[in-house]
Amino acid sequence: MDYAGGQRADGLPAALSDPARLAAVLATGLLDTGPEDVFEDLASLAARITGSGRAFVTLVDGDRSFWKACIGVDAPEIADRQNPVEESFCYFLVGLGGEPFIVDDAAADPRTAQHPSVGPMNIGAWAGYPLLDPDGQVLGSFCVIDDSARPWSEHDLTTLATLARAVSAETHLRQSLATAEHSHQQSAALAHTLQAGLLPPVLRTVAGVEAAASYLPASHRHRTDIEVGGDFYDLFRTHGENYAAVLGDVCGKGVEAAQVSSMARYTIRADAGESASPADLLTRLNTAMLAQRAPRFLTAIYTAFHLTGSALTGTISLAGHPPALIRRADGTVEELGTPGTLLGVTPNLHLSDVPFQLAPGDLLLLYTDGAIEARPRPGTAPADARAVFGETDLAQALATSHQLDAESTIDHLTAILDTHHSGWASDDTALLALRLPPTS
Repeated sequence: MDYAGGQRADGLPAALSDPARLAAVLATGLLDTGPEDVFEDLASLAARITGSGRAFVTLVDGDRSFWKACIGVDAPEIADRQNPVEESFCYFLVGLGGEPFIVDDAAADPRTAQHPSVGPMNIGAWAGYPLLDPDGQVLGSFCVIDDSARPWSEHDLTTLATLARAVSAETHLRQSLATAEHSHQQSAALAHTLQAGLLPPVLRTVAGVEAAASYLPASHRHRTDIEVGGDFYDLFRTHGENYAAVLGDVCGKGVEAAQVSSMARYTIRADAGESASPADLLTRLNTAMLAQRAPRFLTAIYTAFHLTGSALTGTISLAGHPPALIRRADGTVEELGTPGTLLGVTPNLHLSDVPFQLAPGDLLLLYTDGAIEARPRPGTAPADARAVFGETDLAQALATSHQLDAESTIDHLTAILDTHHSGWASDDTALLALRLPPTS
């Protein structure tokens, strides 16, 4: 029999060993997998409509025919659902380049009369249509077998052709979904790497000061999501024994937000040693954002501080950002900062420097609006529940933790927020705490 592409040394179609075809068969992900309803149902439908006793969904590699579905054959184990390729009629479809192969009387047909499986497999009549990938590679066959010789009707063949296309479409859909998922995972991994770059890998140690921070992405963005949040924080030395802490929130999500976050963080670090005024430093950042035509606006809170004897002395400025909170050692909580203009919109800013001091046991908390806009998971809150965890709630939660150190305070606040929104954070949330330890 003449095959498109010639024959192998064993007389079988050379197309069986074509690397591109073998790669296409492997890419289906169906080889050596167990039965699945969708394929079993299509094969069963073919057997019923044609009145044949057996029906198969078969994948063909270079050495064997693997039966993804087999109706009328008792093959409970995966190892039983296959036979050597030379004992299968399926190689005819591969050799014919995707044409159907129809045999009314296998024992009398000159193409199959000497085939080694006619007797042992009791093949009276055989009809098969190719399973094709989008590039036309022959993956295998969708076939029916009758124990007795018989003519296949036009209705039988039309049915087989339709069902073969359905199997091919199902296989291609699975591959497309798998490819899309893989691409999505790669993009998500890149996005989370970018997100991690917006935060310091380890919060800087400041001698004599406890420092802790946390970042929680919005709950609708999981590890497999591509969006990157715009929240960031940093703690660093400016010059001598002077330090700075900054926390910002870029409008929106995605690559543009990440770009603005990254630019803001590194601009602040670069300019921090040139000015002791937080308001002046935030003004410099605003100028840089406008010059670079930053695509998103930004709210930020910046504090410069140093230790003076037994106290921490600092100055803070707000640029469109919620005020900081100071928790005194006795548990009282007070707001800190004068509201100011957000950054990246206008050159005309109104920013103020506000001095403050922490005594032993006092704590300063910086946070993004995710901490004061936490909402219960949709559909879970009782009718009388407060919809939003607001500024008053955050202050009360901070007050109840006045005996805790900085890290435990952050854990405490995170737990309270988690309880309020039942693990469903509607927005990214960044927290940063600085505490002057109580004297012994």
